[in-house]
Amino acid sequence: MVCRRCCVSVMATSLEDLRSPLFWRGVLAEFLGTLVLVFIGCMSCIGWEASYSPTVVQIALAFGLSVATVVWAIGHVSGGHINPAVTAGMLVTRKISVARAVLFVVSQSVGAVTGAGLLKAVTPIHARGPLGATTVNEHLSPGQAMGVEVLITFVLVLTVFGSCDGGRTDLKGSAPLTIGLSVTMCHLAAIKYTGSSMNPARTLGPAVLMGIWEEHWVYWVGPVLGGVIAALLYDNVFAENSSLTRFLSRNASSSGKGRRHPEKEERHLEPVDGEA
Repeated sequence: MVCRRCCVSVMATSLEDLRSPLFWRGVLAEFLGTLVLVFIGCMSCIGWEASYSPTVVQIALAFGLSVATVVWAIGHVSGGHINPAVTAGMLVTRKISVARAVLFVVSQSVGAVTGAGLLKAVTPIHARGPLGATTVNEHLSPGQAMGVEVLITFVLVLTVFGSCDGGRTDLKGSAPLTIGLSVTMCHLAAIKYTGSSMNPARTLGPAVLMGIWEEHWVYWVGPVLGGVIAALLYDNVFAENSSLTRFLSRNASSSGKGRRHPEKEERHLEPVDGEA
């Protein structure tokens, strides 16, 4: 009965989303946001001459600042996911409907391919190279590469949930900038390992345009798994209104009520005047 009720609730929410013009505005925002991310981020990977190669710092800053800028621009419209891994995290914690999750991922994927297509169109043939495609370092196994993507995406999605926790009162800075900095940090660390995708759509765009599919599954399984783990952990353990927080609060309250007060009991047992 409970499962059936949950399914009906999710289906109703999905149908409500599909009927809402605001929902489709969010789908469009995810398309444009991911387009910009892939276009600008992958543009920073282009090497114009044989003697020139973009630096790790350059690429990390381009992707991190792109994410921060896009989230700031469309966060109020769609939440600024621009990443199927973030969307998967939001889905498993029941913050969005199934319909919203599916169409957001489709929109992000199409936006990424479009962004990569625009980049290819404006880049001279001799300078295109792999068009910023992410590939696994030849010294890593697919399992190691997936582990790297799981961990760096875990960091990103944990940061997203922590920055957007409405129950926190200690947040004073910019949530989009915080999220962008987590992307920059992970790029600085992991570019040499896997290209530091952290985002299946970001990898999909250049892969479609340039036909680079080696170990492509790593860039879907790794980020989605890392995003789901981070989302569940934060929502159930670290969030201000998490299940663990509520459980601990109830236990503390119960133990406080059930605690015995010896001084009161002694006072109650003392004989009243005239009974000695």
